[in-house]
Formats: sequence, C-alpha cells, structure tokens
Amino acid sequence: MMEYQHGLKIPKNRIAVLIGTKGVVKRKLEQSTNTNIFVDSDEGDVLVKGEDTIKVYQAQEIVKAIGRGFNPDTAMLLLKQDYGFDILNIKDYISNPKQIKRLKGRVIGSKGKSRRTLEELTKTYISVYGKTIGIIGEVSNVAFARRAVEMLLEGSMHATVFKMLEKARRSIRFKKIGGKNI
Repeated sequence: MMEYQHGLKIPKNRIAVLIGTKGVVKRKLEQSTNTNIFVDSDEGDVLVKGEDTIKVYQAQEIVKAIGRGFNPDTAMLLLKQDYGFDILNIKDYISNPKQIKRLKGRVIGSKGKSRRTLEELTKTYISVYGKTIGIIGEVSNVAFARRAVEMLLEGSMHATVFKMLEKARRSIRFKKIGGKNI
C-alpha cells in the first residue's frame, strides 16, 4: 500500500493546541482521518502520513486551521464533506506593514463585534491570527465571507458590507423551495 505524506509548519505557540491535553486533540485527529501525525514542538514542523490521500489532505487542512488560530473543535468541522477552509493574507491588501494592525481591527471591530456579525451573517467561523484571516464554514458560505472580508480590507464601510451580506442571504432564501435549492 502506498503511503502519502505532507509536511507543514505552524506557529510554535499553536503546537500545544494541536496536541491538546495529554495528546487528546492529536489522537482524535489521527483517529478521525486514519493518519499518523508527527510534531516537532521545537520547530513547529508537522508531518501528516497516511494511506488515503484525501484523509491526509483533510488532516493537513485541520492542522493548518489550528495553526491559524481556530480551536480544534471548529477545525474538525473540516471533516464534513461540504465544509471548506480559506485563508486571506492581510499583506496582500497593504502597501505599508504598519497598516496590518488597522486592517485586523477593521475585521475584528470594537470588542469583536464586526467579526461576530460577519460570522452570523455568513454562518462561518472567522479567525484573525498573525497576518492572516481564516474562514471555516460550508463552502458556499466561505465564499460570501471571503468577499465580505476582502471588501473590509479594501476599505468598504462596514454598513455596506453587512447590507451586501443580508441581501445575498435573502436572495438565497428566496431560491429555496420545499427545502431544496433550485
């Protein structure tokens, strides 16, 4: 049987979250994906090995999500078939490194209100960590959330972004007839 492997790096301060108390998170991830995960705590290197390339990919995405600030339970949602994970690099939206803090603040909002509103309107989970913004949710919702975050990073007013999301949600609801998308 062929074995697949994928190596990645996560921030050292997220290693403990990946491993979990007494290794419970790592063990649960290995069991859920039928993979073996090797962690170098000193360097932040993670190696995922397994015989099923799709399971290795799933485990890798979950590790990456935990590394980008998501709690393990949220990251494990990526085991669901219709869930996806997207990352935006804030550096792609700035010309001056001093702008990172301001843009993170635009997405998070006062006391986290903007981020919570984005999550509620798009039914996704959003993590602002380091120089990135991660989004986890159903694939179609992740696309809406990404567009909304991009608009905020590009300078759109919060009210404009939230109105766009509410309008998009209403149009999706109207398309549903008898609980089925048409």
